[in-house]
Amino acid sequence: MSAHQYDHGHTAAGWVGTGIASVGAAVAGAGVCFVSGVLIAGGLGIGVVALLVTWALHLAGWGKGPGIRPREEWGWRVRDSGARAGHDECLGCRLAGRRRTAADSGRTAEVAVGVSVRGDVSLGGEPEAAAVGADSGR
Repeated sequence: MSAHQYDHGHTAAGWVGTGIASVGAAVAGAGVCFVSGVLIAGGLGIGVVALLVTWALHLAGWGKGPGIRPREEWGWRVRDSGARAGHDECLGCRLAGRRRTAADSGRTAEVAVGVSVRGDVSLGGEPEAAAVGADSGR
C-alpha cells in the first residue's frame, strides 16, 4: 500500500509512456539544435511509439481510466481490474471498441444514511463512492 492519502494516478503505463516520450522529446530537441530533419522526424516517431505503447499497456490493465481508482488499486504496480471491460468515459477504451456505460459498470454508491444506490450517482463529476474516499486537502 502506498503512503500517500489519495490516488495520484501513477501507473506502469504512465511511467513507461512518459519515459519513452521523454527520449522522443530529447531526440527532437537535438534535431532542432543540430538543424537535422532526420532527428526531428525520429523524435516525433518515438513520440508516436510512446503513445501506442501507453495505449497498449492501458488496455492490458496497467493504466487507469478517468477518475479515482479504488484504494486497493492505488499502487502503480497493481493491474486495473476493470480494464478488460473498458472504463467509463475513457477515450482509449472507446477507440479500442471497449464501450461501457455507467449503468453497465455495476457501481454502487453509499449515501450518507447508509442506503445503497445503484447507477450513475455523481458528486461534482466524480462517482459518489470515489468522492467519499478522496482526500479533502487537495
